[in-house]
Amino acid sequence: MAVHLSTSTGPGLVSSGSDRLLFFFVGLVVAFVFIRISVRLIRAKVRWWPGNITPGGTHIHHVVFGTVFMLIGGVAGLAAPDDVHWLRLTAAATLGVGAALVLDEFALILHLRDVYWTKNGRLSVDAVFLAIGMTGLLLLGARPLGYDDFLTPAETDSATKTLVLRLAAILVNVAFAIISLLKGKIWTGLLGLLVPVLPEIGALRLARPGSPWARWRYADDSRKLRRAYRREARVRQPLIRLKIRFQEFISGRHDLPD
Repeated sequence: MAVHLSTSTGPGLVSSGSDRLLFFFVGLVVAFVFIRISVRLIRAKVRWWPGNITPGGTHIHHVVFGTVFMLIGGVAGLAAPDDVHWLRLTAAATLGVGAALVLDEFALILHLRDVYWTKNGRLSVDAVFLAIGMTGLLLLGARPLGYDDFLTPAETDSATKTLVLRLAAILVNVAFAIISLLKGKIWTGLLGLLVPVLPEIGALRLARPGSPWARWRYADDSRKLRRAYRREARVRQPLIRLKIRFQEFISGRHDLPD
């Protein structure tokens, strides 16, 4: 999908959703890259870099600033008049910056302790990558669950029947996405809300060992569970190691003990 970005700020101009989404995406990516460079410089104890913010000995994590940025960006986006184009775009970018700072410490929020550089801290990088992936798909024209089909009201019986069939297809797709998530396939399930074929693939294939689906449906020492472990070792783990190397090339090594 081509994204048309207007730079005019004259009266009567209304910011499109694509414009705001693009600014959110840029704010998300730039803030994530910046904060990861910052924390890696702090970890390396580079003298010329400012370092952590610790007034009174209290380390203020950047999730705090992210929360403030998200609040400012969200409220400004809601309050800004439709014809004030630059303000709505600025609010979208601010929201993206805040989202990056919050998601970069998602693991800290989940565990309620500082696991930033530990193995558990990789969850934060996964969260940011997932947000970037889903936002990027939206920019390319993907639409969650085909909601565009419901923006135009049906005017005939035939159109109503078509709408009902589309709704049924969406519900089936959501069911497959939920099954994919229960099978431990987080990326497949969530991205499948934008790419309809993915949830079906994830739902029909074996569950990952240790996932809720495997615990509920695969008996101990069953053939399916043994196949799941073999697939995990042969296919999944090499892909995970490749993903981790790529992520840590960008975000730094998460190698401290928990």
